[in-house]
Amino acid sequence: MSTAKKEYKRVTVKSLVEMKKNGEKISMLTAYDYSMAKIVDAANVDVILVGDSASNVMAGHETTLPITLDQMIYHATSVVRAIKRALIVVDIPFGSYQSDPKEALRSAIRIMKESGAHAIKLEGGIEIKESVKRILNAGIPVMGHLGLTPQSIYKFGTYTVRAKEEEEAQKLMEDAKLLEKLGCFGIVLEKIPAALTKKVSEGLSIPTIGIGAGKYADGQVLVIHDLLGMTHEFNPRFLRRYMNLYEDMGNAISGYVNDVKNKDFPSDEEQY
Repeated sequence: MSTAKKEYKRVTVKSLVEMKKNGEKISMLTAYDYSMAKIVDAANVDVILVGDSASNVMAGHETTLPITLDQMIYHATSVVRAIKRALIVVDIPFGSYQSDPKEALRSAIRIMKESGAHAIKLEGGIEIKESVKRILNAGIPVMGHLGLTPQSIYKFGTYTVRAKEEEEAQKLMEDAKLLEKLGCFGIVLEKIPAALTKKVSEGLSIPTIGIGAGKYADGQVLVIHDLLGMTHEFNPRFLRRYMNLYEDMGNAISGYVNDVKNKDFPSDEEQY
């Protein structure tokens, strides 16, 4: 049974578990730079994800694979400077944790020490069990990520919905329970059937954060560029655009160019 909404001056991993227990949905958005993070934090978003999606929206890569650990730390450091309330979670990028638990720990420590972030996120289940254990044993909070895991896109071959078949759904359930048992404070569920999200969420005491995973997750996450309509070619079913900044910004910039060309800017009032 839900209770009155609690106000959090500073969101922690403990806060998220409390929100789930109290029936309060968790809001999560990405940010990659100081100016955007400051706006997102001021809007009382609970969790800011410094996602490896920066590889796509900030650097223009087709996948998340090219972004490096140094680049993730740069983005995370910029975000941390802007934050007063939100919990900051940082993706460990592809190639920085999968093959060697010791490397995974070194990567996580670098992110925490050099950026000042609050937690890290890893993709995968039992395959990364030892990496998760090492990182947690070092006292670093870990968020899991199951379902469509973009760092494995070349294995999947497509960005289609995952875990529609019973075998994959069962593995996802087992992986989710494993991550909880290991000590993860939450799990992102990406692009899986809503009914499976409901089953997973009800079977865990830690919160689930959905993206394309339906309404039964304990919270939701979107890429900020998608929410604001800065991207315009990406149109999945799960995306709700709250603005159309691609068009609005284009019109504003065109207006500036026209004013400069027509000698309307700057005016007498806009010069010294």
